[in-house]
Order: sequence, then C-alpha cells, then structure tokens
Amino acid sequence: MKKYTTLILKDRAPGVLEIEMSRPEVFNAFDETMIVEMKEAFAFANNSAEIRVIVLSGTGKHFSAGADLQWMKRASTASEEWNLEDARKFAKMLSCIDQSAKPVVARIQGAALGGGFGLACVCDIAIAAEQASFAISEAKFGILPSAIGPYVINTIGKRQARRLALTTMKISANDALKINLVHEVTTLDQLDAVVDQNVTMLLASSPNAIKEIKQLFGQLAHGPVTPEVIELTAKTISRVRGTEEAKEGFDAFLNKRPANWIPKP
Repeated sequence: MKKYTTLILKDRAPGVLEIEMSRPEVFNAFDETMIVEMKEAFAFANNSAEIRVIVLSGTGKHFSAGADLQWMKRASTASEEWNLEDARKFAKMLSCIDQSAKPVVARIQGAALGGGFGLACVCDIAIAAEQASFAISEAKFGILPSAIGPYVINTIGKRQARRLALTTMKISANDALKINLVHEVTTLDQLDAVVDQNVTMLLASSPNAIKEIKQLFGQLAHGPVTPEVIELTAKTISRVRGTEEAKEGFDAFLNKRPANWIPKP
C-alpha cells in the first residue's frame, strides 16, 4: 500500500480501507498536498476490487480543522489564475469522495470545521463522538464555503446551511444529529464499535447494489417525481434484476443461507 505524507492508509478489516488524515499538529487541516493525496487515495480505493468500504478518519484529538491557514495565507497573495486552479483541485477532491462507488463512513472524534464540515457532508454515513463539534467557519476569515456549499445544502438543507455559514456558530454533536449532519452520536469509547457496526451492515449488502444505489440516488433530487424520473428508476431496476448478484441475493434468501458477498465469521 502506498505511503503518503499527510495520510495513513490501513486495512481496518478485510475489505475495509481506513484513510486517516494525519496532520495532528494542525488538527488535520488540509493543504495542497493533502488535497492531492486524498483524491489519489480515494481513486485507489475505488479502483480496487478488494476494497468494499472506506472509513475516513483523523489522527489525534480532532477530525479536521478544515483549510490550513498557512495555505489560505498563500492563496490570499496568489493570482486569481492560481487560486482558480487550486480551488478546482479541492472541489474535485470533494467530488471524488462524494462520487465514490464504495460507501464512505466518517469517524468524527472532535472538531470538524470549515472543509472538515464539508468532509462530513460528502461521506455516506457520519458517526460522531459526543464531544465532536461542527462549524462552517470560513466567513471569519473573509472567505466563504464555496466548494463545500452544494454538499452542505444537500445534507442539511438551505436554511440550516445559510444560518451556520452566515453566523459561523459552532454546534455540538447532538445538534448536528438534529439537523441530519451526522447519523449517530456515541461515546468516544464506543466510537470505533459503532463505526464497525455500520461497516458490518454495509458488507452485508451487495457490492453492486451499493454502487447502483449511489449512482441512482445521485441523480435524484427532492421534488416532483417526473415522467423522466419514473423512466430512470424503471430502467435501473429492470437492468439490475438480471445481474448475477441479484440472482445470488434472491437464491440466498430463499435457501436461508448467507449471500456469497457476506464475509465469513
């Protein structure tokens, strides 16, 4: 497995890759290097047939403090052309996580600020420790949550997103649960156990079904179910019903046995 300067990649369990942000001296804030490495690590995971689930975590006390302030300081003195290319890299990194064919679980043990808040939004499942905290803090520094904005709105809705972005207020893990930013809150001692419970459930689902769910749901928006949406869903299920994994899934259920994609104890 490739070594990175800002990340640690490790096998959390068979078929489960943990991508751990590892810059604890700056609370796992990301800079140009981490952005490039994160995109590369997720591309590696997506291209690996052996990896079925990805866990995103952070070393030390906090999940991620967002953008490295030294990186932002460099950006403030760079040209608009440099900033555009730099911003595109960050936006593409977020998209790479959001569009991952493999399910991504965020393990959030402390602060998730700015871009760290955005990381929580692009993961499929977010599990937080009780002491975790969240803030969209960009406006304090004279900038805005631009690249993470679409994912924040998709996750918590426009009104909640506006409030948090405009006020930069910090919210608790329990408040994050109320607005659907995280799916579950637990004690720090139980955080890994709860993450692993979710991983186990993901491994029990068909890998192809998971990929299809992510692709289909990524195309569906909240609102009217139009004729185009009806046709999309009909075509998707009709195609997937004939796959080998669908045949295996129904056969396993009818014969009261585990499907062949479920890891053996």
